[in-house]
Amino acid sequence: MFEADRRIFLQSFAIGAGSLATSRAFAAAPDGHAAGYDVSPASDYLKTIPRKSGDPVVFTASLDKGPIKATSGGWAREVTTRGLPIATHIAGAHLFLNAGGAREMHWHDSAEWAYIVEGHCQVAVVDAEGQAEVVNLGPGDLWYFPKGHGHSIQTLGAAPCHAILAFDDGLYSEHGTFGISDWMSRYDTLVLSQAFGVSAEALARIPKAETYIMQGEVLPLDGPQAHAARELDRGRSHRYPLMAQKPKVSTPGGALYVASAKEFPVSTTLTGMVLKLKRGAMHEPHWHTDANEWHYVLKGRTRVTLFAADKRVAVAELSPGECAYIPRNCGHSIQNVGPEDAEIVGVLDNAAYHESSLSDWLAKAPRHLLANNFGIAEKDIANFSRKRMVIAPSLTPT
Repeated sequence: MFEADRRIFLQSFAIGAGSLATSRAFAAAPDGHAAGYDVSPASDYLKTIPRKSGDPVVFTASLDKGPIKATSGGWAREVTTRGLPIATHIAGAHLFLNAGGAREMHWHDSAEWAYIVEGHCQVAVVDAEGQAEVVNLGPGDLWYFPKGHGHSIQTLGAAPCHAILAFDDGLYSEHGTFGISDWMSRYDTLVLSQAFGVSAEALARIPKAETYIMQGEVLPLDGPQAHAARELDRGRSHRYPLMAQKPKVSTPGGALYVASAKEFPVSTTLTGMVLKLKRGAMHEPHWHTDANEWHYVLKGRTRVTLFAADKRVAVAELSPGECAYIPRNCGHSIQNVGPEDAEIVGVLDNAAYHESSLSDWLAKAPRHLLANNFGIAEKDIANFSRKRMVIAPSLTPT
């Protein structure tokens, strides 16, 4: 009997509390009558929604002022989500190899993409099926290594080689790869002797820690090692000559080069981009519906405007060596605000390239709708330009 009375009391209390909360809600909003079919226009309203205030969005960092990891044959720097918290899905790195330097064989639990800035190198890759590829790369070429594919990079020729790298994991760290010297140095030499059929005496000379990038003899650009390359067919090759291709977009303001999985089939998680902007030109306001963007400034000075979630806007100017991360669906534009042409290299973390632009929406939406949104005459809506992606300086309003 007591338990039944207790349940009735609790149910009554809950109903009463709910009624009280409902009455308070209606008391706080006496207009609109939001009860069933009983609705009406609001008598008290805001003309516009106030802009969001608060902490600014931090979406840029200096890659080339980050910590350096250097050994005898070269170095690398990196930016991960640990240093740039907004960059949750893509990490970036800068790799430099001396002439004669070789990044030892290693692999990752993330895919690796790279753009060769200067110099030449030879990469050797072995995939999960034991298929090997040895291929030579030069300026403007890309490499892509799917996760788990063992690979190495060695400079060809008398000039150093350096590349901008990206990984499809914001927590990736160049300090956390699976390296061959690090792994083998931890084994007892007798175990290695059994595994590889090599004398324990010979294996005892293996360095007792990670060698990372080793300095060695310079390999001639036209020497026998360079001629030993064995490139796979287009569908399986880890190399793609991006800058030898026709750009996706070319205008008087610049050009946009794109390498998605359509052009570079092995690149199944990242799409590569190179954007060239003339002085005063811009990549128009746009967003990527299904990808985060990470990019690095190679040359020039750019201004990036970010329209982020939660009504936040941020503007940052980037110089060579700095990078930006644009979360998925966030609106953004890139302007060349320096005295010279700008060059930006980057990736989207999707195998396909999709771009929605503000100009496309303004050109294709009903004019009466836009007139209502902005409170301007329909005749003025007709002056909005259609999608151009890369806008020449002469078309940029002063």
